[in-house]
Amino acid sequence: MHLARHEREAFPAPYNVFMLRLNKFLAHAGVGSRRHCDDLIAAGRVKIDGVIVRDLGVQIDPGTSKVFLDDHPVHAEKLVYWAVNKPRGYLCTNHDPAGRPLALHLVPHVDQRVYTVGRLDEDSEGLLLLTNDGDLAQQLMHPRYGVEKTYEVLVAGSPTPDELKQITTGVWLSDGRVKAKFVKKFKKQGESTWLKIVLAEGKNREVRRMLAKLRHKVMRLKRVAIGSVQLDRLPKGKSRKLSLAEIEGLRKNARPRETKSATPHA
Repeated sequence: MHLARHEREAFPAPYNVFMLRLNKFLAHAGVGSRRHCDDLIAAGRVKIDGVIVRDLGVQIDPGTSKVFLDDHPVHAEKLVYWAVNKPRGYLCTNHDPAGRPLALHLVPHVDQRVYTVGRLDEDSEGLLLLTNDGDLAQQLMHPRYGVEKTYEVLVAGSPTPDELKQITTGVWLSDGRVKAKFVKKFKKQGESTWLKIVLAEGKNREVRRMLAKLRHKVMRLKRVAIGSVQLDRLPKGKSRKLSLAEIEGLRKNARPRETKSATPHA
């Protein structure tokens, strides 16, 4: 807490335990980037409960604090969390000059400005998470947190036990060594084979590139889980809100690895 003395005295006791940085609150409310919000704060254009605040380190309780920009109230955007079953042919971007369909087009009913958590390439399908919770999204995708993503992959041919072992011990690509946390065969389809692959650190098109290096072309790739959230029976092209239990599960999944390993098993 870094309020000046006269600012601390101006706030009643409940505000002495803040929960969210002011610039983050403003950014979530759609005011602009955090850097832009810092400029607004430093310029004295932001008030908390009628008091001008210029300290960039100020934190607030978004549930009780009244925030004003140029004397206009700022309302926090509600955080939302959606699961989508992305069909093939949809892009995970906010804009495509060629006018191709976007994953965001699958949630026209969502009022908030959401974005995809990570990406599935155009030819891939399955579970996508869409949210406006930038911090959680970053944690879910950052290698430091090791959040597992589970895929079902149809490949040409039938990988040998040695090839499956290589997938989990490491395959060298142009941008370094990559490996899966887990892989197994689970079904044959003609001359092709379905694999279940779990990644904890993702690079661009990692599954496809890894299998191509082993000379097994990917015929179909579907993501079926991100952390504890499962695709389950969600129809293709449809979406659903995450439950509170699922959101809490993702927050636990997104704890740093050292925290996870220190947590005793039940």
